[in-house]
Amino acid sequence: MAPSDVITHDVIVVGAGLAGTWAAMSAMEAGVRDVGVLSKLHPLRSHSGAAQGGIAAALNNVRPVAGTGPRGPLEQIPPDAEPIDSWELHMFDTIKGSDWLGDQDAIEIMVKDAIDIVYAYEHMGCVFSRTPDGRIAQRRFGGHSTPRANYAADWTGHVLLHTIHEQALKHGVKFYSEWFALDLIVEDRVCKGVVAMNIQTGAIIPMRAKAVMFGTGGYGRAWKITSNATANTGDGVAIAYNAGIPLMDMEFVQFHPTGLYRHGILMSEACRGEGGYLLNKAGERFMERYAPDKMELAPRDLVSRSEQREIDEGRGVEEDGQGIYLDLRHLGRDKIMERLPQVRDIALKFVGVDIIDGLCPIQPTAHYSMGGIPANADGQVIADAEGTPVIGLYAAGECACISVHGANRLGTNSLLDASVFGRRAGYAIAEFVKGGAALQPVEGDPAAPAQRRIAHLMSDPPGGKGESWAALARALKETMTVNAGIFRDEARLKTALADIRALQERFERARVMDRSRRFNTDVLGAIETENLLIFSEVIAVSALERTESRGAHARTDYPKRDDENWLRHTLAHKTPDGPALSYKGVTIDWEKYPPQERKY
Repeated sequence: MAPSDVITHDVIVVGAGLAGTWAAMSAMEAGVRDVGVLSKLHPLRSHSGAAQGGIAAALNNVRPVAGTGPRGPLEQIPPDAEPIDSWELHMFDTIKGSDWLGDQDAIEIMVKDAIDIVYAYEHMGCVFSRTPDGRIAQRRFGGHSTPRANYAADWTGHVLLHTIHEQALKHGVKFYSEWFALDLIVEDRVCKGVVAMNIQTGAIIPMRAKAVMFGTGGYGRAWKITSNATANTGDGVAIAYNAGIPLMDMEFVQFHPTGLYRHGILMSEACRGEGGYLLNKAGERFMERYAPDKMELAPRDLVSRSEQREIDEGRGVEEDGQGIYLDLRHLGRDKIMERLPQVRDIALKFVGVDIIDGLCPIQPTAHYSMGGIPANADGQVIADAEGTPVIGLYAAGECACISVHGANRLGTNSLLDASVFGRRAGYAIAEFVKGGAALQPVEGDPAAPAQRRIAHLMSDPPGGKGESWAALARALKETMTVNAGIFRDEARLKTALADIRALQERFERARVMDRSRRFNTDVLGAIETENLLIFSEVIAVSALERTESRGAHARTDYPKRDDENWLRHTLAHKTPDGPALSYKGVTIDWEKYPPQERKY
C-alpha cells in the first residue's frame, strides 16, 4: 500500500460529540500536537447536541436567599425549602439510581469533577440560564435529591457541544467530517489505528495512530420507538466487539418516560423538572401509586415501567391506548417560553399540540445505553475482568461502560459523564503519547476486510434476489421492542435471540442497489444494520442470562433484585458460537454505601 493511501496522526478520536471532542481538545491542551477526529456527521450534528435538560453538578446555587441582586429582587425561599447540595449527596443519588451496580470509585470521580467541569464550560463562554443574581440556574431532575441540573433553557447539550467544538478548533484539532469508521486495527491487545470510509469519495483508508479513542455514542436505533438520532446505530460497540474487545452490561438499556407519542422524539425530563404532570386516561396523576415521595421525578426506569403498566392495564390514552398525557398547562405561557421553548416547538410540529394549553401524548422511548466498551476512569479500554488494558485504546461517553450509571442512569448525568471522562481520557492519552508511545507497525493491508465486505454488499446476489437491509432493520426493531423492551421474560428473550440470529443469517444475502462510491447511503445503511444485528445479539444473551430485575432490566419472571448472585457486571466476548459471558465485580464502599432497598 502506498504511503499516500494511509493517514497518520498521533491520536485519532472516533466521534465528535462531547466525549470525543473533550478528549481531542484536552489531549492537545496537554501537549499532543497532532489529533484527528472522525465523525460520520458534521461534528455539530453529533447526538450530544440533542440533550435538553441539563448537566448535573452540586453547585449549590438553589439555597435560601433574600434581598436584591444585579437583575432585580431575589426570590425569597424558606430556609427549609431545599436541602443544601454536596458532591456526597450527588454520589449517593447516583449510586441509588444505578441500583447499586455503578462502580463507586468512578462515581466519586465523576461527581467531584462535576463542579469543575461546569465552571470550565462557563469560563469558555457557555450560555447557561441564570438565577436573578447571575448564578448558573439549576432545576430538579428525576432521582436527584435537590436541584442540580445546570441548564440552558432546554438546549443544554446544544450549547455545550458548540462551546467545546469552538475550543477544539482553537487548539488546532483536525476534524474529518463525514468519515465512517469501519474497523479497529488491534493486534495482540495493541491498538494501531482504525479503518474508515471517506463518505464523500467512498475511499476506504487506514488511519494509523499511537492512540485511538472511541466516543461513538449509543445504540437506541435497535428499537422501533427511540429518542435517538438516525445515526445512533452502535457502530463503535460493534466495531470493538468484532475486534475482540468485550462488551459490558449490554442488558441495561434505559427507556425514557417522555418520548413523543409514536415518534419517540424526546420531550425533555426538564418538563417534569419544571413541574409537569403525567396523567392517564382518567386524568389521574398515577405516579402516586408507584413513587408517592418523588411522583413524576422518580428515576427514569421506575417512571417508564409505571407508564407501561398503566398502558398495559388499559389506562393509556389515544386511539390505540398506547400513550400517556404530559400536562404542562399549569406552568403558564411565560415559564414554558423561557425554559421549555424547544419541547413546545417539537410538540407543535410533530403532534399538533401546543403544550401551553393542551395535553401532549407521550410514551416510553428507548433512550440511553448503560452498557458498552469496558473502560476505567481514565478511559483506558480493558480486555477482561482482571482489567488487562488494550494498549493505545480509550473510550468515553455513551459507547463506554466505566461504569458510573450501573443499571440505570439519572437524568443530567450523561452530559456530565461524557464531559468528565472525555476530558480525563484526553489527559491520559496525552500522558501515553508524550511518554514515548510509538506508531506500531501493521501487518498486511488493514483495509482489506472492509473492502471485501463492501464488495460483497455490491455484488450480484445468488439467484438474482438478495435481502433488503432496510427490511431486516425493521424486523430487528420490531422484535427488540416487543421482546427486549421495558418488560422482559425468558420466553420473549429467547424469541428475540432466535429472531436476531435468523436475521443475521439473512443479512449474509443482503445487497445494496446503489453501486456508486460517492455518498452511498445505501452502503452506509447496510453496514449500520449489520452493526445493529451484532450488538443486539449481545443484549439478548446478556438479558436472558441475568435472572433478576435491577434498574432498567425488568424481568417479569424474576421480579426481585438478587444481590447474592447478580451484584456483578456482565462481560460478553465474541466467539464463533456467539457471545461468551463472564463476570466482573462491582466496586463498592461497603462502609459508606452498602446495597440497600431502592425506594422512592
